[in-house]
Amino acid sequence: MSIDVEARQRVAVEAARLGAELALQHYRGLDALVIEQKGHQDLVSNADREVEQLIRRVLIEHYPDDGVIGEEYDNKPSDSGFSWVIDPIDGTASFVRGRPGWCVVIAGVYQQQTVTAVVHDIIANEVFDATKEGGARLNAKPLSPSTSQSLGDGAVGVGFNHRVPAELCLQPIRELVLEHQGVFYQNGSGALMLAYVASGRLIGYVEPHMNAWDCLASLLIIEEAGGVVQPFNHDTMLQRGGRVVAACAGVYTPLTQMVDQIYGDFSL
Repeated sequence: MSIDVEARQRVAVEAARLGAELALQHYRGLDALVIEQKGHQDLVSNADREVEQLIRRVLIEHYPDDGVIGEEYDNKPSDSGFSWVIDPIDGTASFVRGRPGWCVVIAGVYQQQTVTAVVHDIIANEVFDATKEGGARLNAKPLSPSTSQSLGDGAVGVGFNHRVPAELCLQPIRELVLEHQGVFYQNGSGALMLAYVASGRLIGYVEPHMNAWDCLASLLIIEEAGGVVQPFNHDTMLQRGGRVVAACAGVYTPLTQMVDQIYGDFSL
C-alpha cells in the first residue's frame, strides 16, 4: 500500500495546531486543572487527556485505518501500515506550573521509519515540522543545525527522568562542564530540546531513555535539517523506548563517545 506522506503531514500540522490551541486554553486557566501523579515527578492533567482525544479524533477522521500510539490512552491497531505517535503535552511538569517549555508532538511511522513530524510550541508561536526526504522547517522556513566543532562551543541539552539511575543523568553534565568547558541546558521538554538541535539553538541532546512519543518526531526533524541521530530500532523504540543521542555533525562523534561510555549497556 502506498501512502501520501505530504497529505498526512498537512493533517498532522492541523491536528497539532488544534491540540495546541486547546492546551493553551487550559494553560490560561491553570487553577481549574485536575492534576494526577503517575510517578515521581511524572504528572498528567485533564488537559493532556483532552488534547490527546482531540488529536486522535482529527487523525482518525481523516485516516480511519491508521494506528494511533499515544501517551495517555490505549493504542489503536493499524490496518494501513501507518501509525501516528502522539504526545499531547510534552513537558507537563512545566505546563501545570505555568512555565513555558511544553509543546504538542505528533509523528507518523510507516515501514519502520518516521516519515512525518510536527512539534508545535504555541507559547513561542513556533511550529517545527519535517517529512522524510522532504526537509525540515520552522514556521515554513528551512532549518539548519549548528556549525559548532567543539562540545565547549554551545549548549547540550541533557534529559533526565526518574526511570533511570540519577548518575546517568548527572555524569554527562559533569563531563560537559569539567572536561569540555561546555554548557548544559534543560527546559522540561525533550521534544522541544531536540527540535532546538535541528534549529542550531543547541549543539546536541542526550538522554538515557525516552519514550517514542517524546522523541520520534524531533529526531526526524533533526535528520532532515542535516543533524545526526544515533541509530535506533523503531520497533524497540515504539515498544519500550530507548537511548537518544543527537547533535550537529561537528560534535556528534565526541558527544556519542562521551555518553556511550557513561550509559554503557543500560536499558529499560
